[in-house]
Amino acid sequence: MSAVVVLDTNVLLADPTAILSFPRADVVIPETVLGELDKLKTARVDPDLRFRGREVSRILFDLSEEGSLVDGVELPDGGMLKVAPFEPDASLPPGMQTRNADDRILASVYQMRDAYGPDADVSLITNDLNMLLKAQTLGIAVQRYGDGVEGGFARRYLIRPFQRYRIPLAILAVAIAVFVAMIWIAVYLQPKATTSTITTAPPEFKNVLTTAQQSAFDALSALSTLQNHPQDPESLRTLATFYYDQYAALSQIDPATALSAAQLAIRYSDRYLAVAPQDNDARVDDAVLYFYTGQTDKAIQLVSAVLKKDKHHVKGNYNLGVFLWQSPRRDYAGAAAQFKMVMALTQNDPHQQTIYQNAAGSLAEVKKEAAAAGRPIETTGTPQTGAS
Repeated sequence: MSAVVVLDTNVLLADPTAILSFPRADVVIPETVLGELDKLKTARVDPDLRFRGREVSRILFDLSEEGSLVDGVELPDGGMLKVAPFEPDASLPPGMQTRNADDRILASVYQMRDAYGPDADVSLITNDLNMLLKAQTLGIAVQRYGDGVEGGFARRYLIRPFQRYRIPLAILAVAIAVFVAMIWIAVYLQPKATTSTITTAPPEFKNVLTTAQQSAFDALSALSTLQNHPQDPESLRTLATFYYDQYAALSQIDPATALSAAQLAIRYSDRYLAVAPQDNDARVDDAVLYFYTGQTDKAIQLVSAVLKKDKHHVKGNYNLGVFLWQSPRRDYAGAAAQFKMVMALTQNDPHQQTIYQNAAGSLAEVKKEAAAAGRPIETTGTPQTGAS
């Protein structure tokens, strides 16, 4: 059965990258939603809402370079994105009016069920309570997106096993842009500047830099090293971590740029793992990046490879639980088994009580959600040490 998800306006305004959050599904945006987003350009609303509306438009514009959005364009995770025009003459449920935007969106979903046929699983994704209730009265399948708040699920639950830099969010965008520009001018516009002038900067120079500036400096040094040594593992890992941190810092400020940073992080992380395949922490980081970009099956594959080698990898087990929970299959029993495994591994370790508490909280959330979905978790389940 093919999965078809229809995104409501409020979902895109909460997270413009929601377009990329449904692996292997047909992601449909009703034409009415685009009209609502377009109205934000001149409306007297929160500037942040206008900004998010522009980010959605920017992502759609980038994707439109691959083909017609009305006919459908392929997404990186194997899914398809389509814009669905509203058909006023097509079939509608009895008594439905289309005078307002919400009703036109619901009408579009209703029409899509007919267009895709009985073998398709068509769902409306919304965080609007009124829209949710209207959809239920019409017999339309409806789901909430993430946890219904800004930031989404992944930013609250996923855990990185290895983090080299911790960059203050407020200064990252400006600090990196200004500092990298300064370094670029110094290195590339001065005839005598060489790679060694970057990599051998005196300690007193780096000591006066902010954390974000030091991170940018190290990234630029890594790029310089890779020019002569393209497989240098330390430089590849530094760049993967740098772009990972950029994603984390920019995800709520500039989602489109954050997505580009995540893709760069994946590129360098994959290259690093090609020369350092035994680094399980880095492979879990790589899996999280794939999850962030909507490629859940790839994320599960990567972290499962880690658990084949080390079934007691705490954060590998934890993140696999998250992936199983949040994948389209909603494997509640599998996720619960992973969280229980994490609790068993960490309960007696005073240094890992935070992740123990996270696992316990996630387990409670999974059980609650499974019960609400009519799929209560009745068995203990078996942790996956090598799922594909």
